[in-house]
Amino acid sequence: MSTISDVAREAGVSVATVSRALRGVSSVNGATRERVLRAAQALEYVASPTAASLASGRTRVVGIVTPFLTRWFFATAVSAIEKTLREYHYHALLVDLEADSAFERQALTPQMLNKRFDGLIMLNVPLRDAELSLLDKLALPSVAIGNPVPGRPLVRIDDEEAVRTAVDHLVDLGHSMIGYAGAVPPDAEHRLVPWGRLTGFRNRMLEHGLTLNSDWILTCDWSAQDAAKQSMRLFLRERMPTAVVAASDEIAIGVMAVANQLGLRVPQDLSVVGVDDFALSDVLKITTVRQDVVAQGRAAAEILLHELLSSTCEPSPARPAELVGDIMTLPTQLVPRRTSSPLRRAAEGGSPLLGSPTES
Repeated sequence: MSTISDVAREAGVSVATVSRALRGVSSVNGATRERVLRAAQALEYVASPTAASLASGRTRVVGIVTPFLTRWFFATAVSAIEKTLREYHYHALLVDLEADSAFERQALTPQMLNKRFDGLIMLNVPLRDAELSLLDKLALPSVAIGNPVPGRPLVRIDDEEAVRTAVDHLVDLGHSMIGYAGAVPPDAEHRLVPWGRLTGFRNRMLEHGLTLNSDWILTCDWSAQDAAKQSMRLFLRERMPTAVVAASDEIAIGVMAVANQLGLRVPQDLSVVGVDDFALSDVLKITTVRQDVVAQGRAAAEILLHELLSSTCEPSPARPAELVGDIMTLPTQLVPRRTSSPLRRAAEGGSPLLGSPTES
């Protein structure tokens, strides 16, 4: 394997100059740095991360703090972040806060963070006061996705607007008896996004002059399994909604599975609209409000990399123009498919029936 001395001989410079050039130190002129990089590439030289960290004070590692690893949103965002970091020769290391309960999480501790990272991306993590104090003490550059972290840039969607779009779609199709799946307990650790989406549902229903039926608002842990379990009581009622807004597409799958078990046809007997447009939404033809999670992950990584690299001579991504006042709000979009359809009334009896799907 090539050594730093081999690179120095090939480039015709000192070992110290090679070290400074590979670390992006600004005192090395551009021509010399290019010569060193070409020599390192030709010799397939890979610097020791430990040695480079000791010399530069940088680890070239970004911590991704996440409350879940297996759920679609988090896995998709992590993948996008890691790919973006890799383009700038940074690595990602996961800080997993997942607990046994979906409504709780592990605490963020000094042992998890101290001297391990150049920066952090907080992936929809509501921080406690002690954790905020820890971040302030460590002075680590940080970016948040979803759940805001005071004093740090935030990449998000408008969760209320996403659900308002879903309600508007169903109202446009003639529905007025609309339920909601995706509320969480008031003491849930991960509650900001669920609360935002429920607030959007409630407000939009009232703006349309429609009745909010508390029996049609279901609490679940945002998994398809729990959504199915909780939905059973909704469809066994004498009076049930003609449509359901699900806070996520995974919740929508649970709702539709139970409807199918009970002999209800989607969309003929029940329209369902989700939020996310996750991996299986197109396959299952779920009508949904799409959020671009890949774009959120990439934007958060670029914002952090800009902060880490813009003061060095290394290439760095530009600060996104959409970042206004340290907040970047990405748009959402309705994607009509086959789980929603217009409402019509039976010729006799006045019971609600549904027409053809909104996507052929």
